[in-house]
Amino acid sequence: MLILLPPSESKAAPRRRGTPVDLATLSAPELAETREAILTELMKVSAEPDAADVLGVSSGRLAEVRRNVDLDRLPRAPTMKVYAGVLYDALDFATLSAAARRRAGRSLRVQSALWGPVGPADLIAPYRLSMATTLPRLGSLARLWRGVLDPVMAKLAGSGVIVDCRSASYAAAWQPSGEAVRRSVSIRVFTEAAGRRTVVSHLAKHTRGLVARALLEAPRAPRTVADVATVLEQHWRAELVDLGRRGFALDLIEEP
Repeated sequence: MLILLPPSESKAAPRRRGTPVDLATLSAPELAETREAILTELMKVSAEPDAADVLGVSSGRLAEVRRNVDLDRLPRAPTMKVYAGVLYDALDFATLSAAARRRAGRSLRVQSALWGPVGPADLIAPYRLSMATTLPRLGSLARLWRGVLDPVMAKLAGSGVIVDCRSASYAAAWQPSGEAVRRSVSIRVFTEAAGRRTVVSHLAKHTRGLVARALLEAPRAPRTVADVATVLEQHWRAELVDLGRRGFALDLIEEP
């Protein structure tokens, strides 16, 4: 099983002192060149007067942009201590059982716009960068990652089920191909009132965090799309939708 999560916009502030990120130690070291290119460009862009516009950041987030300038010196921390916010609060990684944390080490990856796919044990620094960004000298980040991720993600997924909890901009960086398409399932979250379904972004993030937790804590790791549906049907009203050449979607219906 491979569970894919989006990063959070909110990130824990770095410690005052500590060892900076070592790209060579991150999982999927074959991505080091791409990571280095993005890191270097992000630091340069963040030092420019128009950095907030380039990065699509509001004036209230300028301190996070300025912090990008020092990314090669910021203290690193485990992935699950860097990402914060609704999804990660719901996942509540620190309270997972020991068995679930071991499964997460094998099966859980966060699709970062800067660091690429990172697991719970990876040591990263907080940053401000969205996958929807186009950097001046590198172009679209989604396109850049799409050009290098396929062999890495195929290796991570192996022959198991792929559970996609990413938002659209991060899903654009990689999609399963070939026979893996029919082993993939996207998690979609709706509320329903008077027979009408609505997507609520904040609720969807919370639910996807709970989905990841439920799959990690399941007595047996799901191996197929049907297994994923069976686990999640214990917690939600769920409908499995066959999308043909786009794999499957599992629609989870929450009360409004």
